[in-house]
Amino acid sequence: MSKLLLAVVALLLMAGCTSEPAKPAQSEKPQPKPTDFDTGRVAMQRLYIAARGWARDAEPFRLESQLAPDSKGKEGKADIWRGSFASPAQRSAKPYVWSGTDAADAPSRGVSPGTEDTYSPTNSSTTVFDIAFLKVDSDKAFEIAQKHGGDKVLEKDPDTPVLYALDWSRATNELIWHVIYGNSRDEAKLRVAVNASSGDFIRVEK
Repeated sequence: MSKLLLAVVALLLMAGCTSEPAKPAQSEKPQPKPTDFDTGRVAMQRLYIAARGWARDAEPFRLESQLAPDSKGKEGKADIWRGSFASPAQRSAKPYVWSGTDAADAPSRGVSPGTEDTYSPTNSSTTVFDIAFLKVDSDKAFEIAQKHGGDKVLEKDPDTPVLYALDWSRATNELIWHVIYGNSRDEAKLRVAVNASSGDFIRVEK
């Protein structure tokens, strides 16, 4: 064997002894998706499409925001909205939830259907309404509620959560936003009613 060939073989052997084994490429951990916050009207449009897939005559009778660990409901937005719909022809009701969060105990992201139940058109607390009446969004309702006592509540306790509930008043024949300062309607520090079609202040409910 020639001296040149021996030198080449020796170099290859040295390289094999000194080089470190190739390390597998480390896969990056997927980053958690940021929470999505939406106003009530935007959420309602998503839920309405899903409900119409269930029943062609489905109409909403209630929309409510829900509390989540990463949401206090400020500025008229929430990361969980629950819409209740009814089909008068089927005499059935069905809820749908939109979620924009991966928080623990929260519904899965996107729109999820709930359990179907019976529906009575004579029940005044579940009066369906045409979605076209919803012209004023929850962010505007929040602005109006702030001017009628809400600002003082949040100034005193900035951590107070704000909830939103939308329903039809059969007594006054109007669609109403109820802006609720507190953990629930029953435990509210303040409740303000706003006309969801005109944006007019109606009354302080509590």
